[in-house]
Amino acid sequence: MTVLTQLLKLIAVLAAAALLGNWFLSELRAARRNAKPWYAVYLTLPGILVFVSAIILPIAVWYFKRH
Repeated sequence: MTVLTQLLKLIAVLAAAALLGNWFLSELRAARRNAKPWYAVYLTLPGILVFVSAIILPIAVWYFKRH
């Protein structure tokens, strides 16, 4: 049962990452189409979520593993 639970957790995380990545890319395409600056996409909600997951989440994992 533990393997099935771990597999379901893995699938959920991968599905969420795929949805967030697709959402970010659609915002990127819209920003390019509207000739916005390169950083405009990072000021949208998916851009902020990508930033948080790429920068802050690994720091949080490292911190909580130490304590």
